[in-house]
Amino acid sequence: MALWLVLTSWAAFATGLAHAETADPIFGDGLEGYAPARLIVHYPAGAHTISARGDGGGLNWLQGAALTRTGNTFTRMIEVAAPAEWKPLLDDATYSLGPNYPVGPGQTVEIWPHFTTTKGEVSILIESFASNVLGNSRPIYVYLPPTYLENTLATLPVVYMHDGQNLWAAHPEWAFGGLTWQVDTAFDNAAGDGTFKEAIVIGVARTTDRTYEYTPTVDPDYMDGGGADLYLQMLVEELKPQVDNMLRTRPEASSTVMSGSSLGGLVTAYAGRTRATVFGRIAALSPSAWWDSDVIVGMVQTTPAAPNRPLRVYVDSGDAQTENEADTNALVAAYISVGYVEGIDLKHVVQAGGQHNETYWAQRFPGAMAFVLGARDAN
Repeated sequence: MALWLVLTSWAAFATGLAHAETADPIFGDGLEGYAPARLIVHYPAGAHTISARGDGGGLNWLQGAALTRTGNTFTRMIEVAAPAEWKPLLDDATYSLGPNYPVGPGQTVEIWPHFTTTKGEVSILIESFASNVLGNSRPIYVYLPPTYLENTLATLPVVYMHDGQNLWAAHPEWAFGGLTWQVDTAFDNAAGDGTFKEAIVIGVARTTDRTYEYTPTVDPDYMDGGGADLYLQMLVEELKPQVDNMLRTRPEASSTVMSGSSLGGLVTAYAGRTRATVFGRIAALSPSAWWDSDVIVGMVQTTPAAPNRPLRVYVDSGDAQTENEADTNALVAAYISVGYVEGIDLKHVVQAGGQHNETYWAQRFPGAMAFVLGARDAN
């Protein structure tokens, strides 16, 4: 969704609309081989107008075609015989940001565009989020992307991320050692080029109990760990409902991502195994799969069938990292053993020269989001 694109068949709209649409002068008497398509734009335009330009269905790139307005929804019917591209314009002067939108015969294309806002905003959403489950508190950070800020009609996916202090290019002072994932930069760039959907990002700050909270079992070598179930319970039962209440989110599992690195990658993989009906897409960067003698590998090997599993899984590492790359490879093999297919619902990346720190996670993060969220114009 940077403008989350919804494609539905024309048949869903045909009942009850046939008479009105066949009388529409846009269609005339109809052309053999052409099929009607519907363009729908949601935007709080106020006194402004919304038009469309494109390369098919009677549209062109030189002059905009007016859309019919009902409140803050703008629609137009066009006849297309082959896939075409189009874009909405504000006052027929300012194109929406991001790539063109595709439209094909018989499709309805429904979008929530933005025209002028190029940067998102990072802030502290909750200064001290108190958990009854864990008996502690922490700050919760949020990134709101350009579409969210400009188009107040848009709802967006949510990415939950661990080690929330270390994520933001706008606030290196929050990060350990000043190194960050550049998450806000990655999403700002995607809002412009459409490489992945825009999303709200929730940064959950780590606490001094980081090892305990991010691990599913006690590792005898460390004599620590085992709090991941409580940590995930906190996210699912306490934090997520509050986030969904405060922000314009898409709360379903298919629109909810979890991502983290190192032990944060471990708890992400664990959430994919135990909380897939909440976190439907996961991205584990440099996961500490070695924890407690590769316990996560055995857990993933018992992943249930769909729909009780993540829709998409991303796993990566760097070949210069200090953690055992063989353990990460074993984790990937576990996903394959339960039916995940590389390039379809699983992506495994090994970065040449990649080290175990935020600099390299920042380099791989856009690719991770492109896979788990999908490009802007994908379903």
